[in-house]
This record gives sequence, structure tokens and C-alpha cells, in this order.
Amino acid sequence: MTHDTMTALDTILAKQACHDLVVRFALLNDARDTAGLAALFAPDGVMRRPDGTELRGHPAIAAAYSNRPADRISRHHVGSVLIDVESPRSASGTSSVLLWTGSTSDPVGPFGRPAAARQVLGEFHDRFVKTDDGWRIAERVAHFTFVRETGA
Repeated sequence: MTHDTMTALDTILAKQACHDLVVRFALLNDARDTAGLAALFAPDGVMRRPDGTELRGHPAIAAAYSNRPADRISRHHVGSVLIDVESPRSASGTSSVLLWTGSTSDPVGPFGRPAAARQVLGEFHDRFVKTDDGWRIAERVAHFTFVRETGA
């Protein structure tokens, strides 16, 4: 089946599955579920971090995300998700992400914990592939667009 012969429903389902991967990545990252996060990728999937580091495969991805400080809290707000289905087995997408972090060592006040001084706005460029286990991320490239440093 070619892209031209995909039904409208097939295309909608593919777009939704890929959109869910984008959102689930943020949720699992914030929940520190590194095995679940790595499982969103194809077995040979690649994550390219903003510093250029390339992580290939589930073990490398899970290990890298396991190495962050134990007291770090993060929240990734994902938006502007756009998915293009290219064929029954491939798609691409872009999204923006606003990253806020904090520390569990900071006391919780009536409005939560204080945010870290650095706030980052970035973007993801994704390639998706349909595997025997469903849609997965084949490649994710992360870039930072803006950073805001406030007083500590």
C-alpha cells in the first residue's frame, strides 16, 4: 500500500499514534521512567541531544536519561506538534518544548517549588517508523531555540 492508497482513517490513526509518542516522551521523561522512554524508540532508534551527543538504541537512551541528578524535577510542556504521514510505515514531525526544572530539595510552597533560574525553549524534529510493535521514534533531533537565565 502506498501513501496514496492509505485511507483517511489510516492517516488519522498514524498521526495520532505519532503525536502520542511526542507527548508520552515528555511525560515519561518527567516521571523518570527511562525504560519506558527508551521503549518509545525503534530498537535501533537514535536520539540526538542539543549538544550533539548521539544515543543509539534502547540501552544507550535509557542509560543517558538515568544519569541526571536524583533531586532534579523537570516539566516539559509540548506544543505545536505537527505530524506528516509519508507512507503506511513512515512519518515525520516537529514540536516545540518548554522545559522548566527544579529540585526536590527546595521546600514546597503554596504555589509549588521554585523553578530553577534557567528556562529553555526548544524543538524536536522526529522521524517515525511503524514496527511490528506499532509506531516508534526512529530518530529524534533536539535543538534549543531560546534560554532565559534569571537571578538565582
